[in-house]
Amino acid sequence: MAELSKHAEKVMELVESMTVLELNDLVKALEEKFGVSASAPMMNMVMPQGGAANASAEPVEEKTSFDVVLADAGATKINVIKAVREINQQLGLVEAKTLVESAPKVILEGVKKEAAEAAKKKLEEAGAKVELK
Repeated sequence: MAELSKHAEKVMELVESMTVLELNDLVKALEEKFGVSASAPMMNMVMPQGGAANASAEPVEEKTSFDVVLADAGATKINVIKAVREINQQLGLVEAKTLVESAPKVILEGVKKEAAEAAKKKLEEAGAKVELK
């Protein structure tokens, strides 16, 4: 490992002592504060057999309806159950609990992008892992 300054060593010690959830929150906060993404760039994307000319000839239709899928409830199931009930108010407590405990499950089907992203944000804030399909 490279030589670190005293400040960098202190940061490294703090990071080593953090839980995975704390690290996840830290990464999200850093991404938001500095306008960057921690995901790896897609530099080596494989082009289709027809090449670039063929790819631009077929316009890609943007998806208009989404399914919100609860992939994993995470450690804070109670908060996730509350979030599920806020999102889908037709569910009772028992139904929401059963749905959360049997993840992966679809929470909302065929909703607009804005509604799907809002539901995803609410569930992720509650500690769940969510996919939009």
